Amino acid sequence: MATVELDKVNKVYENGYHAIHDLDISIADQEFLVLVGPSGCGKSTALRMIAGLETISTGTMKIGDRIVNDVEPKDRDIAMVFQNYALYPHMSVYDNIGFALKLSKVPKDEIDTRVRKAASTLELDTYLDRKPGQLSGGQRQRVAMGRAIVRQPAAFLMDEPLSNLDAKLRVQMRAEIAALQRELAVTTVYVTHDQIEAMTMGDRVAVLKDGYLQQVDTPQNLYDRPDNVFVAAFIGSPSMNLYEASLRVSEAGGQISLGGQTIALSPSSLDARPALRGYDGKTVILGVRPEDFEDAELATDIPESQFLDSAPTLLEALGSEVMVHFKLDAPVVDSGDPDAVEDTNAEANAVGRFNPRTRVRVGQAMKVGVTSENLHFFDADTREAIWQ
Repeated sequence: MATVELDKVNKVYENGYHAIHDLDISIADQEFLVLVGPSGCGKSTALRMIAGLETISTGTMKIGDRIVNDVEPKDRDIAMVFQNYALYPHMSVYDNIGFALKLSKVPKDEIDTRVRKAASTLELDTYLDRKPGQLSGGQRQRVAMGRAIVRQPAAFLMDEPLSNLDAKLRVQMRAEIAALQRELAVTTVYVTHDQIEAMTMGDRVAVLKDGYLQQVDTPQNLYDRPDNVFVAAFIGSPSMNLYEASLRVSEAGGQISLGGQTIALSPSSLDARPALRGYDGKTVILGVRPEDFEDAELATDIPESQFLDSAPTLLEALGSEVMVHFKLDAPVVDSGDPDAVEDTNAEANAVGRFNPRTRVRVGQAMKVGVTSENLHFFDADTREAIWQ
């Protein structure tokens, strides 16, 4: 087992494109770290540099106590699982799993022991004689995992291994991979563009944008205390609602103006974010998670001073909850995610996660309760979170 450390790592291509900027991440022994971000953010490039498939322009890469900047991929003691499985179609499952061991001239009896143990762990015992073409997508991914497991590497590197699977199988496989990683206790770096995968699988999650590390923390901390607007919007599904708003602060509390409407802020809201008192009379970026909007008729614990008037434009009934889309006359804020489809019109779309007992109807006036204690605030210029 081993730690993986990236110290001010940069990647600049020959054409001058700077893909990775001063990346600093320390991955603990046995940790499951997920690299996540939109397309082109540099997450796969970072993984390939750890693997040795991309050269490092500047900085230091360590696996364990060894600097591996100039070490060949085969000598780095890592195993990689690819998006496209990369199985040999003419070989059986048994031979695919054991191929790397055969190349390394491991004795046949040890190869057999390792292959059968990995196959048992991955529930592939009955498929060892089959060819990859006779397997489902999930089974082929298990074979690719088995090939990595038998190597007994210091670290696993996984590059979007579930992206070719259908939605139901993806949910099943991400649970299996997370459980397997805990069982094997191997340091793992996992790349995905899917923030739900990142949140459900990683011990910690590193969020990248345009080659810069935005924040690295536990999934819950990323959700509860995002460092900036980009992380706030990227982590969470549906995404955080973001608006330009005006803030007024007094000893008795505060008030947020959203377009022509206002929300009261309790003193406890301001006490949790002392730096907000310095923004009296200023424009800030306000963030509201969908679950912090609620049908006011059902929100008995939210005072009327925290109600907004609107009307639903779309209802998505999901059984355990209803996603309610409505309009607010406040300017929406661009999250900075190049993959997001965002409307920056003056009248902003909002999404609320309502109780399934709600009786709101499309086109009919409604009152929306806002849990002001859970609101997020960001500096309008720097887009950094306002806390202390």
